Order: sequence, then structure tokens, then C-alpha cells
Amino acid sequence: MVFVDSLTVMLLGLGLSSLLIALYFLGKPTNRKWLGELVVPAFIIGLFDFMSGFIMSFEWPLPGAYNMLFGDPMLMLGIIMMAGAYMLYKNMNPRILSLFGFFLGIYLAVETAGMIAFQLEGPISFSLTATNHFVTAFGLYLFASLSALLSPIAFMNAKGNGRYAYYLMFVLLILTAFMAFFIGYGGIYEHLASPP
Repeated sequence: MVFVDSLTVMLLGLGLSSLLIALYFLGKPTNRKWLGELVVPAFIIGLFDFMSGFIMSFEWPLPGAYNMLFGDPMLMLGIIMMAGAYMLYKNMNPRILSLFGFFLGIYLAVETAGMIAFQLEGPISFSLTATNHFVTAFGLYLFASLSALLSPIAFMNAKGNGRYAYYLMFVLLILTAFMAFFIGYGGIYEHLASPP
């Protein structure tokens, strides 16, 4: 079987997931009616994230740490997205998912620290941080980890001054989405120029 590097489309999935979650945090403090429209796209993108993360985590044929660096968090994000879509569909409060997000944030924070440590210490085994996209990749992981770590705070109080936590989450997730799209679209061009 020919190996196909699906990292670029997974980055686009991550960007879409971040964008959908950002829209949720934007609309939730004012209970926008369009929040219900996020259910189907969130479930479908979540299913894609889960399946691609699962395949990468357990079947990634390349050497290096891509399976841990990207596959494992995508798998967890997919579970959170699908659960959140179902809870939104059933008019349940998805605040319990912020705990899952918090633990995913810890995982991402460790990866962010590892990216810096291994970048500074010399050759690394995964090319994402060895490319000219290191700063963007680092920003992607930093903003993703911050948004996940801060998600329980946002769910404490969506009214009054508490709504600013939702808006902070929105900004962090929009930045995450932008960086995922930037790396993903750049990766498409690079793969076309030099196929794996």
C-alpha cells in the first residue's frame, strides 16, 4: 500500500474544529439561536478528527513523533467535538467537556515545551518543527494548549464579567485556526512540490 501523508488535511480539520469551537464561545454568552447550526458540522469534523487521529496514533508508518505530536491530540479533540455536538443537540450544557479539554491542554503544553527543548538541543526526529514553520507550529500548539487549559474557567460564569472569558477563548481559538490553516495550506503546496 502506498503511503499518503494526510497531515495537511488533518491540519485543515484542526482549523475547522477550532473555528467551530470559537463560534460556540462567541455565541454562548448571548445564547445565539444559530448555535444549533453548529451541531452537524461539529459532529462530522469531530468524526474526521477522531478517525484521522486514531489512524495516525496507531498506524503512522513514518519514524518520529508525529503520532504523539499530532495524532493523539486529534483523536482526543475528535471525541470532545462529537460529544459536544451530541450534548448541544440534546440541549445539555457541555461544561463537563471542559475538563477533558483541560487534560488535553496539559498534553499540548508538554508537547509545546518539548518542541522548544528539542529544537534548541539539536536535530529532532519530526520535521514539523525543523521546517521554516517552527514559529507558526509553536504558536499553534501554544494557543491550542492555552485555550484548552482555560476552558474550565470560561464555563464558570457566562454572564456579566464572566463573558469575557468566552471572548478570550474565541480569540485564542481563532488564532489556533489561523495557524492550522496557514501550516496546512503551506503543506499542500510543499507536498505537491516534493511528494512524500
